[in-house]
Amino acid sequence: MNEEDSIIDSDSLACLTDMVLRFRDERQWAQFHNPKDMAISLSLEAAELLELMQWKNGAALEQHLSAKRKETGEELADVLYWTLLIARDLKIDLAAAFKQKMASNALKYPIDKARGSSMKYTELDTGI
Repeated sequence: MNEEDSIIDSDSLACLTDMVLRFRDERQWAQFHNPKDMAISLSLEAAELLELMQWKNGAALEQHLSAKRKETGEELADVLYWTLLIARDLKIDLAAAFKQKMASNALKYPIDKARGSSMKYTELDTGI
């Protein structure tokens, strides 16, 4: 197994980030990547994911997404690509930021108040 195969086989954020950086650097695209334009690209990819779901609900949505599983995965991968690049370029430890955000969310959405509810934390009676 060569180095590239070992990176492709790994799913850690660090290995995925290395893969993204290699892809970008081989094409000399870093010169075009500033935080604003990368955030725009992230938003555009998220919009393409959303477009797969537009005008569909319930069983029709589930059936459509099942039929479009490959395309949905590709759009999610595009979102991840930009997320990894932005985090790396801004020197954000994405795993640490995610864990911290989940801890914050747990405080905002305590199980006994949020279970089964779609209300935003500001509408829950949590004292926050």
